[in-house]
Amino acid sequence: MDVGPYDALLLVSFGGPEKTEDVIPFLENVTAGRGIPRERLAAVGEHYHLFGGRSPINDLNRAFLDAIRADLAEHDIDLPVYWGNRNWDPYLSDTVRQMEADGVQRAACFLTSAYSSYSSCRQYRENLAAASEGTAVRLDRLRHYFNHPGFVEPFVEATALALAEAPSGTHVVFMTHSIPDAMNDASGGPDVGLYRREHEDVMAVVAERSGATAWSLAFCSRSGSPRTPWLEPDVNDLLEQLSADGVESVVVVPVGFVSDHMEVVYDLDTEAKATADKLGLRFRRVATPQDHPRFVAVVRELLLERAAAERGEDPARPATGAFAAACDACPADCCLSPETGLPTVP
Repeated sequence: MDVGPYDALLLVSFGGPEKTEDVIPFLENVTAGRGIPRERLAAVGEHYHLFGGRSPINDLNRAFLDAIRADLAEHDIDLPVYWGNRNWDPYLSDTVRQMEADGVQRAACFLTSAYSSYSSCRQYRENLAAASEGTAVRLDRLRHYFNHPGFVEPFVEATALALAEAPSGTHVVFMTHSIPDAMNDASGGPDVGLYRREHEDVMAVVAERSGATAWSLAFCSRSGSPRTPWLEPDVNDLLEQLSADGVESVVVVPVGFVSDHMEVVYDLDTEAKATADKLGLRFRRVATPQDHPRFVAVVRELLLERAAAERGEDPARPATGAFAAACDACPADCCLSPETGLPTVP
């Protein structure tokens, strides 16, 4: 299959610590420039220490890389696949320098982040611009895929299976990472609020197709000043409210995550599960797409779609729900943060 003009694929992720001594340096990378007190970092670091100081994300990316390479080979696509992280080894800057040394000229970039916002898209694009500055490597971000069938269908499948085993009256809780209200408002452009709207759209599709009868959207991992409004409700607060309303069973769907990040294994599997146990709620958390074959295929499908568009063709752009497929290049004011005006890749 023709993937020209691209001569490489780059998997771009958040990164995570892999041993105890990595935890605080990693958190310092994540929060650089935000003035977060070290004692706060130490408190967050305890979440990682529960898992031996090791985030699951790098191991999951290694498995995802293997699956992507196997899928490309199965479809006769001979393309090197690289991996770079924003906040931990392998760092994006190191990976891009290696790509340049290998002779790569233009790479398509798949982000392990599906939705629109500063922290889930524009900041990645800033990091890509910084990593490629001064090199001969051009980096093109593949489009948002929050409503791509290959991302949505694994959630539908997993939610339907969980509901088939659940008692009548089970409430489906869709969960994602909270962000400041102002960041949500700026996502997609000034006062557009795409981050929450995109999640609500995917939530509606998954609920309808999985047979859910009652559902809500909740958030996790709020941080920063308590005076700064963030998206609510927190998943633990929602569980408290559902229990008070007489709900006895919940199925939790981490619709904001492509794999079992720390926010999933701690905020859901540990903290929210403890809240549910305390309340006497039956609790079932469904799988993230991770290395589901349908999600792995999304990488190849987006690569071929973008390559065709760059060649001047008019490829099909599959999408579910109320939103059309996202554009290839973001507008200049898309997801802009008032704290930064750094260069980005499109």
